[in-house]
Amino acid sequence: MLSGSRGTLVRMAVLALLWGSGFLWIKVALGGGLTPLQITVIRCALGAAVLLALAYAARQRLPRDRRTWLHLVVAAFFCNALPFFLFSVGEQTVDSGVAGVLNATTPLWSLLIALALRAERHPHPLRLTGLALGFAGTLLIFAPWQETGLTSWGALLLLAAAASYAVAFAYMARHLSGRPTGPLALSAAQLITATGLTTLALPVGSAGPWAPTPTAIVAVVVLGTLGTGVTFHLNARLIATEGPVTAATVGYLLPVVSVALGALVLDEQLSPRILVGMAVVLVGVGLTRTRQRELPQVGAVVRG
Repeated sequence: MLSGSRGTLVRMAVLALLWGSGFLWIKVALGGGLTPLQITVIRCALGAAVLLALAYAARQRLPRDRRTWLHLVVAAFFCNALPFFLFSVGEQTVDSGVAGVLNATTPLWSLLIALALRAERHPHPLRLTGLALGFAGTLLIFAPWQETGLTSWGALLLLAAAASYAVAFAYMARHLSGRPTGPLALSAAQLITATGLTTLALPVGSAGPWAPTPTAIVAVVVLGTLGTGVTFHLNARLIATEGPVTAATVGYLLPVVSVALGALVLDEQLSPRILVGMAVVLVGVGLTRTRQRELPQVGAVVRG
């Protein structure tokens, strides 16, 4: 059994690989005939199944009170149903590597929301610098002043997905933190709710015909089971054993993994401008975490 710093690095690497590869699997599933809504529904359902099994093994029960389930509807929409769908739609026109980079802007949106709601009245100057730097890096990636810029609807949807995560985290920290339900069960309940929400959208969401290739089926199964269900379990264990700071470090690795896999597997080409923009975004995100007050841990944090 791995222990110490070596074990921590291995767990972080595995988590970053599984989590960061999600953008690759979405791209592969789209190329194999699955629609964005189909990918979202299957992903939520498989992730829920994995977490239900883990919750059952841990003897954790789903919440029973109506109030918790009502809060889970909001959390499931902003943390799962909406961003999962937006990432799938966005990647129809944007490379998976860029999607991973834009996903990394979530902490920037979180700080912006905290400032807007005055939840953080006296932010550290370095955090404000990081906020400005992070969005400057995002602007560098979009490059609206160039014909080769990413000011497309797909890129904007990817940015909206990252902002949706930030809204969800703020809501969950306020309304779902401290619930007696175990974290695995709470997350399973959230993904069950997300599955219901996205399934309801199938009749009106132009789901398209069911004609996926075997490769697409494998991709969405890996995305749902490993990239959604198992990653939460690994992240929760990393937080429990190494603390939230170490676990948060994985977030810096996700865009690196997504860019590397996109280049190696899908032969995606990234310009020097986008690579510089990615580096600026990550530096900005790092600065926004300066003296950041740790939010109450919420079990229902399932990202993609």
